[in-house]
Amino acid sequence: MNLEEKIRQFPSSPGVYLMRDLAGEIIYVGKARSLRQRVRSYFNQSGDSRYHVKFLMNKVADIEVVLTDTEKEALLLENTLIKRHHPRYNMDLKDDKTYFSLRLDPCEEFPRFTIVRKRSNDGARYFGPYSSSAAAREVLRQMIRMFPLRHYPLATCMSRRRPCLYHQIGQCSAPCHALITREAYAVLVEGAMLFLEGKGRQLVAEFKRRMVEASGKMLYEEAARWRNLLHSIAVTVEKQKVVLPGGDSDAVGFYRDGSRVEFALLFIRAGVLNGSRLFTVSWELDDATAIAEFLQRYYTGAVFIPEEILLPLDIEERGALAELFGELKGSKVSLLLPQRGTKHGLVALAGKNAMSACRERDEKEKSAEAVLVDLSMRLHLARIPRRIECYDISTIQGRFSVGSCVVFTSGRADRQNYRHYRIRTVSGQDDFAMLREVFLRRFRADSGEKSPLPDLVVVDGGIGQLNAVQEILDELGLAGSFDLVSLAKSRVLHDASSQAVRKSAERVFLPGRKNPVVLRQSSAPLLLLAAIRDEAHRFAIGYHRKLRGKEGVASGIEAVPGIGPKRRTALLKHFGSLQRIKEATLEEILSVPGMNRTAAEAVQRGLHDD
Repeated sequence: MNLEEKIRQFPSSPGVYLMRDLAGEIIYVGKARSLRQRVRSYFNQSGDSRYHVKFLMNKVADIEVVLTDTEKEALLLENTLIKRHHPRYNMDLKDDKTYFSLRLDPCEEFPRFTIVRKRSNDGARYFGPYSSSAAAREVLRQMIRMFPLRHYPLATCMSRRRPCLYHQIGQCSAPCHALITREAYAVLVEGAMLFLEGKGRQLVAEFKRRMVEASGKMLYEEAARWRNLLHSIAVTVEKQKVVLPGGDSDAVGFYRDGSRVEFALLFIRAGVLNGSRLFTVSWELDDATAIAEFLQRYYTGAVFIPEEILLPLDIEERGALAELFGELKGSKVSLLLPQRGTKHGLVALAGKNAMSACRERDEKEKSAEAVLVDLSMRLHLARIPRRIECYDISTIQGRFSVGSCVVFTSGRADRQNYRHYRIRTVSGQDDFAMLREVFLRRFRADSGEKSPLPDLVVVDGGIGQLNAVQEILDELGLAGSFDLVSLAKSRVLHDASSQAVRKSAERVFLPGRKNPVVLRQSSAPLLLLAAIRDEAHRFAIGYHRKLRGKEGVASGIEAVPGIGPKRRTALLKHFGSLQRIKEATLEEILSVPGMNRTAAEAVQRGLHDD
């Protein structure tokens, strides 16, 4: 039975269809209200100019279907299958950058905020996202001044003999030392969540009520506390402008450039526009399908779902998605297609943001490409270095020795491909031998490394490091497979007759050339090489410190008789650091699971003697 005959026998009922290539690999998963109608539309000859006909259908060798009772069940099944199989032509939803969020678990005893990269379906509340950890920390810093919640893990706080410094400066209410009741602390938590949700006006009204109530009962200290909180919040709330009457909404913007699609989300909370988020995806199907899959992939993740989602185009799955999102939220969710008015203007604004982000990205890519071409010409490279790898070694007298590899793709850090190497075969201080081990593990044919070869390898160091690496590559038969350079740091030039401190230029060494190439110090190619070298150094130092810290803490505890890995882990989990274990009383150590009096006395005696 050929494919067209098979499609004619598909039922006109909801379900999921899986498209496979000649190798049997799933390349696309879709859902449909009517399987036969949807799948037949892909073979409509009048649509040859559509993206999905041009890029997808010439690769499809077989299609199988899975029936469901409802369209919503088809959405859920499709989402599960996409996450399981990662088909090539389904949407790979990636942000334009790494985002951070504030996390708070209301089920904790005296909840606190932490900064996280990933959201999980763990019952906690997440706020954000913020474009950088610095932005998230600044929001947290300002909020803590208004709502003095605890800063550290509760076990760590309670192990202290007195409240921390944050309590003394008024930025922690010290629940660990019973200086605030659970009820009063819960009010602070509720206020902080309302504030982060953009419901500042609701918060002001509630705090005003509490201030008046406390004043009426002649609880003047409590009333003054509410007054101070009101003043801090009012300064922020006054700066906010209501753009949409009502509750919470998200406006979806959409811009297409060939097979690349840019999405922009505008977040309206309590009528106030308080944030945005950008996504860029590679998409080769039609626009309506792109929007439907974007909504499904984004809102079925661990994100806040608003009451309204404003769309730029109508989609077939609007009703099913609204039902699904409503179940996830626990209340009604509407997917609207505004035609006029403020909501239509917000969707148009989101579209302008998407178009602007796409053009800005194009300009950045053109600029990065120009820098790479310039670098290739100045260093006489055999190819344009679109993938650059840089290696560095970090060690202290041969102890805790590590190597690092950082990868830059098209001039930008590609952190998913960074690698750490714990040095295994070299003892003592021998940087050349350590470089040899790292390069053998990275480039040897039987190493199991699946990463593609770079266009350029940068080594931190001078002519000695460069020659050592060149010998290793010759041994591996990789000479000429990619370009190789080393970058030597600038040196301080000592001149007794001058009071000014002078530095030499950064120098680039090339194979077969004794004298270095000196690039103009402010030039973009040199700045790129220096940034890559510094990133490799930072990455190596970070791993080295991590290993050294673990070894130091572990050896400090395990040196105590009767303390093995299990008790060491329990102690560190309970107290958080070696210093806090030293400060703990005998009773506090005894409260740790797995400890008895003999072991606790041994810990206290051993650490204090040390």
